[in-house]
Amino acid sequence: MVNFLKSALCISAVLSTSLIAIPAIAEDSKMAEDLMTEKIGRAKSAAPASISGDATIVVDGKVVVEGSNGWTCMPDTFPDDGMPMCNDAVWMEMLTAMVNKKDFTATKIGISYMLQGDRGAGVSNSDPYHSDPKSADDYVETGPHLMIIVPKAMLEGITDDPTTGGPYVMWKDTPYVHIMVPVADK
Repeated sequence: MVNFLKSALCISAVLSTSLIAIPAIAEDSKMAEDLMTEKIGRAKSAAPASISGDATIVVDGKVVVEGSNGWTCMPDTFPDDGMPMCNDAVWMEMLTAMVNKKDFTATKIGISYMLQGDRGAGVSNSDPYHSDPKSADDYVETGPHLMIIVPKAMLEGITDDPTTGGPYVMWKDTPYVHIMVPVADK
């Protein structure tokens, strides 16, 4: 009888622990799903719906929505920076080169949307690898903007001064040079 009671208590303890754990697991799963939904929404907010609606969505380096229009949207430009962007294939090629510190040469036009802007997480205008960009002499934050990659010869005559109020060149002396086109105030 004592063994039966011990067994019954053990089974009861296991069942009650399981019944508590199941809702906790379900709650964690719901939280993860909500977070992913928020990240997908943030990624799509980088470009007009006509582009982001059918774009591939990449979160933390993984495709979470397979797109059909050749665009790729991400909730973060750099890990956890909250700066969403949507890129065409040329921009994705350039970003891959930049992340891997490889050479990149623009042979055609590439377009990227960042309609949410930099939101406090800007960069050095001259050095994409600056160790502390916020302390850089040329630190820049840009409100909603487009970024356009063009062959280098097409950059002639465009300022690299972000304070002029119009388009400017970013990362001029690097393989990752591109034109920043502000579309609204910060």
